[in-house]
Amino acid sequence: MTHSPERLAAQLLDTARDAGADAADAIVMRGTSLSIDVREGTLEHAERAEAIDLGLRVFLGTRSAIVSASDARPETLSEMAARAVTMAREAPEDPHAGIATADQLVQDWDAEALELFDPTPEPAPADLQADAEAAEAAARTNPGISQVQSTSAGYSARHIHLAASNGFSGGYRRSSRGLSCAAIAGTGTGMERDYDGDSRIFQADLRSAEEIGKRAAERAVARVGARKPPTGSYPVLFDERVASSLIGHLLVAANGSSVARGASWLREALGSAVLPEGMSLIEDPHRPRATSSRPFDAEGLPTARRAIVEDGVLTGWTLDLATGRKLGLPSTGNAGRGTSSAPTPSTWNVTLSPGSASRADLIRDMGTGLLVTSMIGATINPNTGDYSRGAAGHWVENGEITHAVNECTIAGNLRDMLRSIVPANDARAHLSRVVPSLLVPGMTLAGS
Repeated sequence: MTHSPERLAAQLLDTARDAGADAADAIVMRGTSLSIDVREGTLEHAERAEAIDLGLRVFLGTRSAIVSASDARPETLSEMAARAVTMAREAPEDPHAGIATADQLVQDWDAEALELFDPTPEPAPADLQADAEAAEAAARTNPGISQVQSTSAGYSARHIHLAASNGFSGGYRRSSRGLSCAAIAGTGTGMERDYDGDSRIFQADLRSAEEIGKRAAERAVARVGARKPPTGSYPVLFDERVASSLIGHLLVAANGSSVARGASWLREALGSAVLPEGMSLIEDPHRPRATSSRPFDAEGLPTARRAIVEDGVLTGWTLDLATGRKLGLPSTGNAGRGTSSAPTPSTWNVTLSPGSASRADLIRDMGTGLLVTSMIGATINPNTGDYSRGAAGHWVENGEITHAVNECTIAGNLRDMLRSIVPANDARAHLSRVVPSLLVPGMTLAGS
C-alpha cells in the first residue's frame, strides 16, 4: 500500500518514539520529474523519474542524529529509527540543538494562496520535445549561429511534508516547468557560447520557445570577436542576469551561521549602513508564484516578510532555531533542510529596491568601463569581503557598447562595492531574487 507523505512522516515519528527518541522530526518528499534534451532536431535524451525521499532527525537530550532513505517500506522506517537512535547515543552534546516549542509553531497558513503548484496535467513528453525543438529551430534561424549546443525542456512536481513530535504537521506541493537553449557562434578558436532560459511554476507563465531560442542566439552572436579589456580602474555594470550574485554575497555574510562562526565580513555591521541610503533588501516568503515562497520553514515556524536591509542599514541576521540560540536571538523563520541534513538558515524571496534609470541609461552614464554578462570562478574572503572573479561581457566606450570582452578579472571589496551600487529598473519580478542591473562606479580590471 502506498501511503501519503503525511502518513509516512507520522509513521517515522512513531518508530522514532518506539526506538527511544526523546524528540524527533521528519521530512518526506515525493515527486516526479521529466526531462527532454534535443540536439540537431532530434531527441537526444529523455528521462522520467519518480522518487520518494525520507529524512528523520532524533534527539536524546541534547544529542541528535539524522538518517535518510528512499524506501518507504515499514521495515525500512523501523531500521531508520533504530539506527538514528544508536547514532544519537554516540553523538556529542549540542546545547543549541532541538525542535521548536509548541508556542513557536505556525498556527494558520494557506499554501494554496501562494500558488506553488500548477494544477494542470503533467505535460506529455512529446509536448516538451516540441518546445525544445522549437527553441533550437529559432536559434538556428540566426545566420551567425554555427551550432546549438543544447536545448532542454523539463517538468517536476513534488509533495513535501514536515512533522515533529511537538505536534506540528504540515505540507504543500510544488511544480516547476523549464526550458533552456545554449547556442554557439563563430568557428575554431573564435567560438563563443551563450544561453537563455526560463523556469516557472505555471506552464502558462513560461516564455515562448521561439523567444528563448532567438535570445540565446543573439547573445552568442554578440560575443563573437571578444578580446581582453585594458587593465585599470573602471566602472563595472553587472547585468541583471548576474547582478543577483552580488546580493547573494551579502546574504551569505548576513546568514547567522556565518556570523556564529565568525566568518562574515558583516559580523560587526549590524545596525550600520551596508547599502546606499534609501535602498532596502526585503524578504517576502509569501509572494504568489515565486519559487522560494513557503507557508512555514523547515522547523514548522511561521515565515514572514522582513527587511534584511532597510534604508541602507543592516537590520538583522538570517536565523534558524539552533543558530539563533547560539547568538542569543529568536529564529527568523528561515530554516531550510533536506532529507539528510539538519536545518540551516536559508533566505527565501528577496527584492532589492530598484532605481529610476534603465540599463541603457546606466551604460550611457558610466562613460568607459565593463558591462559584465557572465562570470566564472570566485575568490571571496569571507572575513574581509575581498572579491575577485573572472568575467566576460562587453566594453563600453563613451557611453556606448563597442565590442565583446573576455578573459578578464574584476576585483574589489564587497563592503565598498555594495555601499556604492547604482541600481537600474530592469529586475524580473517573478524571480526568487529580484535584483536589477547594478553599477559599481569603480573596480579593478585585470585584462591585457
